[in-house]
Amino acid sequence: MKRNILFLVFFLGYFTAIGQKKVLNNLIQESVGDSAIKKTTLMPTIEIQGIRAEQKYPFTQSMLYKSQISTFNVGQDMPFIMNQIPGAVANSDAGNGVGYTGIRIRGTDPSRINFTVNGIAYNDAESQGVFLVNMPDLLSSTNSIQIQRGVGTSTNGAGAFGATVNILTNEIKEKAYGEINNSMGSFQTFKNTFKAGTGLINNRYTLDVRLSSITSDGYIERASSNLKSFYVSAASIKEKSSLRFNIISGKEKTYQAWYGVSEDQLKINRRYNEAGQRPGNSPYENETDNYWQTHYQLFYNKKINQKWNLNTTLFTTTGKGYYEQYKNGEAFEKYGLTAPVYSGNPISETDLIRQLWLDNIFYGTNVSVKHKNEKREVTLGGNISNYDGNHFGKIIWANIGIPKDYTWYDLNALKSEQSIFGKWMEEFGDIQLFGDIQMRNVQYDIDGFRTNPTLKINQQWLFLNPKAGIRYTKDNISTFLSFAMANKEPNRDDFEAGNQEIPRPERLNDIELGLQKNGKIFRYGVTVYYMDYKDQLILTGKINDVGAYTRTNIPKSYRAGLEIEGVYSFMPWLQLSSNLSLSQNKIKAFTEYYDDYDNGGQKLNIYNQSDIAFSPALVNNNILSTSLTKNTEIRWVSKYVSRQYLDNTSRKDRSLDPYFINDLHLSHQFQTKQVKNISITFQLNNLFDVHYSPNGYTYSYLYGGELIKNNYYYPMAGRNWMLALNITL
Repeated sequence: MKRNILFLVFFLGYFTAIGQKKVLNNLIQESVGDSAIKKTTLMPTIEIQGIRAEQKYPFTQSMLYKSQISTFNVGQDMPFIMNQIPGAVANSDAGNGVGYTGIRIRGTDPSRINFTVNGIAYNDAESQGVFLVNMPDLLSSTNSIQIQRGVGTSTNGAGAFGATVNILTNEIKEKAYGEINNSMGSFQTFKNTFKAGTGLINNRYTLDVRLSSITSDGYIERASSNLKSFYVSAASIKEKSSLRFNIISGKEKTYQAWYGVSEDQLKINRRYNEAGQRPGNSPYENETDNYWQTHYQLFYNKKINQKWNLNTTLFTTTGKGYYEQYKNGEAFEKYGLTAPVYSGNPISETDLIRQLWLDNIFYGTNVSVKHKNEKREVTLGGNISNYDGNHFGKIIWANIGIPKDYTWYDLNALKSEQSIFGKWMEEFGDIQLFGDIQMRNVQYDIDGFRTNPTLKINQQWLFLNPKAGIRYTKDNISTFLSFAMANKEPNRDDFEAGNQEIPRPERLNDIELGLQKNGKIFRYGVTVYYMDYKDQLILTGKINDVGAYTRTNIPKSYRAGLEIEGVYSFMPWLQLSSNLSLSQNKIKAFTEYYDDYDNGGQKLNIYNQSDIAFSPALVNNNILSTSLTKNTEIRWVSKYVSRQYLDNTSRKDRSLDPYFINDLHLSHQFQTKQVKNISITFQLNNLFDVHYSPNGYTYSYLYGGELIKNNYYYPMAGRNWMLALNITL
């Protein structure tokens, strides 16, 4: 049944919009005609059927659709588009949201957030981190983003210990189109995007392409970014099957800004960058990170009959790149070389320029079948993936004693994964029951590390991840209760602890209780959660048996919180959306280790009920939006983040100060006889020029009988602006 409705969109307290939507079988499609909906409803739902949570599932979920994404897509990367979801804190090495960026949700860093693109795992297989800089301007090809806080329904890729983020690019447009999107702003930031598509040819074929360029000098000195990407998606769509092939490719060159700014330097020059600094000389001009990454995705969907659908996916991701560094006074011994002798005198050190390379490939397949009738949904599926990474280092120049392009390490790392899962949802009147179980096998084979090339690792784990829940829906009120377990293997770097201290996998038990109420004037949601961790891996400052600082398992820690979201429509042209996250994030017992330079060795401090690092107790987001005219909108966006601790000691002198920032967003769109749509967007960030840092790190040591702390921060830009002009033909 198809019907036109006027509705108030409320996703995670992030956007409020009034608009006309066409709804077919509870599937919201944007920017497609009637015939396109009838023919293409199959593809978007099936391609992610094993990944995304449907509205009836008992999990905390939020959606961002294309219209909202495009409104705020003026050059900053994806974390800043998601920055208004409950409990989210975005950060940027360069200080302006371009280049290397990150996001924490419920205090959880990206290595514990499960990211997928069209249902395919995106987290790096080794570090499990998320490097969106390798896919520049992916937002311009994104149709929707679903964020599930907590464990959620994740089935492919890294374990979800804080959230899952599912990105969908596979949109179908009925008519041919062309778009030119251009942005410019502070710090010589420019974004240029060209998009075009054929629409449906012969009611069956479609081709979409995108070319993008983003450049910026960055807020931090020399923190420049030069990002290029392209996107190609071709599809053949039949009434009962579809075939789609995607190529998503990106190339990034960024000047390194990952060292942060020291506490002392922050008082003098917030934009200071120590990367590339050479004693007595100007900074090294090519202290850069360089990486190329290309994703190949092939999807085949088959509607077997009215109740059964089949989805298969083949994927390959290739990546290659390096970061280059000028190093002063490096010992020959460090590079496996004997100190050269000149005029009878051994020379122990030299200045040099080195490149640390990674050449890797990630490939595999996802398969799932789904049975659905009026009361029941059953999904069965599995995943096989393999990762092959080659790590090697080259010295491209040395002041003395080392030949050009000398390779001092060349090491391989392999990781394989196999998983199967089953999901079941049954409706009994107003009650929906849900069950989900995944079995996941992970195998690591690591052929040494740069700092310890003789250390070999061979580890295997078999994880069982069950989930269950119940949802009750009556009229405009819905409530749910769910339990989910997640297990997560250590990262590659965790194994540098050596053979004497093998890290254990982490486990999370997540309980969520939610209530939502819909209304024409007021809509709200409340979620209560308790996340209980076993053997969480954290930095303690302890030196392992190879002299490195790596993460250590702690037996017990937890997160408990309350999330409140609401949208209130004062008038048809004035709305307020707001969300508030209150949480307690504790380690039940924590031992801090720090170096004793006076006497050698390490000392320790013991803490009870200390706060988990980077876990603010309060995060508040607000958007006040008003429509001056039918085509003109103003949005006032504000965000408050309470104190965050740089480590797990709860010491105020090792923390990030609370901050409250405000942005102003103005947009206007119109049409002409020759142009389908022209939109102009002006975004003023950090309106009141607040000095704040959402990220940092710390380390301490004992010297001269005094405990010396070294805090480093990643400051964000003061008042800055972006102006965008988008033309749709």
